[in-house]
Amino acid sequence: MRAAAARRLERETAQRAMVTYGLPRAVDPADALLEEVHRTAGHVAWLAEKVAALDEGDLVWGTTVEVDKGSGQFGGTDTTQAAKPSVWVELYRSERRHLTEVCKTALAAGVAERQVRLAEQQGAMLADVIGRVLDALDLTPGQQARVAEVVPRELRAVSGRAA
Repeated sequence: MRAAAARRLERETAQRAMVTYGLPRAVDPADALLEEVHRTAGHVAWLAEKVAALDEGDLVWGTTVEVDKGSGQFGGTDTTQAAKPSVWVELYRSERRHLTEVCKTALAAGVAERQVRLAEQQGAMLADVIGRVLDALDLTPGQQARVAEVVPRELRAVSGRAA
């Protein structure tokens, strides 16, 4: 009984360490899905470090039952140990399953396609701004000729740094 209660307490403590709850906020459902993908990936990475830090024996071996026999003739505590995954291994496995599910949900909801559309819209807006800036600069014919070379090169350089 005591071991089961200790295990529940250990699990609750680990879950509190892993998850911080906040106040409700307005969020677009697609953004919320994407946030959950990122948050869960962070949980998985954190739990992977916790599991990696465990001694090999602690991964699958531990106390499952402790019985206090009181103060009789043969008092003390009987302890039963068995092969059972660590609470950290269980949380890691559970969070990995959750990551897989939230990724499937995000893909099914078209989050990736939405990101592509947004990137395309942002690209079009940027091209429009660059065009208006170049028009306003009243460039010489020589400078105008270099625009087709310089602007794409600089945009590629920026996109390479962002990746």
